[in-house]
Parts: sequence; structure tokens; C-alpha cells
Amino acid sequence: MKKNKPSSYTGLQDNVRSMALPKIDILENKYKDKDYNVRVETSEFTCVCPKTGLPDFAHISVEYRPDKFCVELKSFKLYLSAFRNIGIFHENVTNRILDDFVKASHPRSARIRAEFNLRGGIKTTVEREYLPQ
Repeated sequence: MKKNKPSSYTGLQDNVRSMALPKIDILENKYKDKDYNVRVETSEFTCVCPKTGLPDFAHISVEYRPDKFCVELKSFKLYLSAFRNIGIFHENVTNRILDDFVKASHPRSARIRAEFNLRGGIKTTVEREYLPQ
């Protein structure tokens, strides 16, 4: 049986959970007694492939059900823009965005969908859902 060798990708994402990014600001939800959804989308998301250094473009959609707080949109835009020069894999960036979004806003629930443009004939879509217990 052939053993798997470490790939040339090994170590490229070691700091993905701890890298410094801009803060996502929040504002008080004046309708916290209501159950409603908010969708925040951008088709202008960019990051960089950590292996090739080539840009990746994506449509990012975050849908959440606010509790006590809502996300302040300008800060979220600046947060997303910070990825422009960061080498990060599609799966990692999607998970990191949702982790930071949830940490900032403590929603009742949240979902992210990241649809990356074709690269080498392959389109990648990464989705994750947050449902507190």
C-alpha cells in the first residue's frame, strides 16, 4: 500500500484561525422580539490562492437571523476586503468568515454560501450553517 506523502500545501494555512483581520462591528437590534432573516451579499469578494498566488473571485452570501445584535455593514465590507491580499483556500476562508461573523453578532442562526468563479474548469461552492444548541 502506497503511503501519502505530505503535499506542497502542507503548512500553508497553519495560521488561518489566528490571523489578524479587521473587527466586525455590531449594532443593537431594535426588533429582537421579532424573528426575521437578513441576507448580506457581495459579488466582489477576492482572495489569493496560497499555492499559485493567483486571485480567486467569489460571490459571498451570509444569511442570518439576528438576536440582540445586527452586523454593521461598512465594517463587514472592510472585513471582507481584507482578504484581497491573503493567501487562503476556499474552504478555509468560508469557515473563517462565518466564525468571525458569529463571534461578533451572536445570531440565532447563520448560513454562508461562497461560490468561487471557475478556475481550471472547476467551480467551487462552499456552504456552512451555524445553529446554536
